[in-house]
Amino acid sequence: MKKVKIPIEEAIGESIPHDFTKIDVDNNFKGVFFKKGHIITKEDIPKLKAIGKNYIYKIIPSKSDVHEDDFALFLAPFLSGENISFSKKPAEGKITFKAKKDGLFKIDKKRLIKLNSIEELSLPTIHNNFPVKKGQQVAAFRIIPLYAKVKILEKAKKIADSPILKVIPYKIKSANVIVTGTEVYSGLIKDRFIPQMTNKLKNFGVTVRKTTIVPDDIGFIQNAFNALSNTSLLIATGGSSVDPDDVTKEALKEIGVKFIREGNPIQPANNLTIGYYNNTTVCIVPAGALFYKASAFDIFLPRLLAQDKITKKEIAEYAIGGLCHFCKVCVFPVCPFGKN
Repeated sequence: MKKVKIPIEEAIGESIPHDFTKIDVDNNFKGVFFKKGHIITKEDIPKLKAIGKNYIYKIIPSKSDVHEDDFALFLAPFLSGENISFSKKPAEGKITFKAKKDGLFKIDKKRLIKLNSIEELSLPTIHNNFPVKKGQQVAAFRIIPLYAKVKILEKAKKIADSPILKVIPYKIKSANVIVTGTEVYSGLIKDRFIPQMTNKLKNFGVTVRKTTIVPDDIGFIQNAFNALSNTSLLIATGGSSVDPDDVTKEALKEIGVKFIREGNPIQPANNLTIGYYNNTTVCIVPAGALFYKASAFDIFLPRLLAQDKITKKEIAEYAIGGLCHFCKVCVFPVCPFGKN
């Protein structure tokens, strides 16, 4: 690739070699000011100088050079997987990727890191296992220089031999809820768990079909479970590790629920426990989760709704980033909580 430096005053009739960006902080603007291929006119000279362009570089690529636009357009289909769309035209050499459906955003972390280890490439994404809405941007790709060698493109294509980005749609559309607690069952305190679970699930398009309130009694809990377990997702209160009266986990283990592990390293809601019973996902949520806008329940919920299988090792990995910052104004999920 050769560069010929031309003073801007002598560049009338020359073409813009790549998108020129304008940044205007006072007017809150950042974007393309001159498009690649634009033919420079006399009237353009002061505008170009105003964005710091005192010279134009006429670029003569070699046969082994790939322009940023061509590179991004070629690689984008290889990066995109299930329910991912990408822009058909690059802007400033960049292709953006968006979710085609509401769901759980997933990345192949190992290959994403490998791709970004190539110095010329840039593919930032939002966090893995992030709940996304249809049309939400999830990633952006570009090469950092204006041109890269063909061999770099071939190396990138080998890494992206299968899609790196995808969105898993939420599969669970309804749930049942069991509230355990003698004090609630007897009417000593008002139940707040069912309304809160109903609102949280509604945000994901999930309807609560059946609910019941039972005392802290193994027999009552098991009978309630048998009556309500014919569902994709069953949520129950309980899970305390220190209260002898809390027998929710004991009751469900006896009946055959297979828990991944008891509790998790996330705070708040350490005692949230996830298990499976035939085709039913079971989630035991500690009462303490009612107090917080975001807890372990909110971190795991999108994965549960997408029926994304969660492993014991993954639960342990949530320890990194699993401590809430307890901010005065909660902006979850757009925050570090639960992002490992």
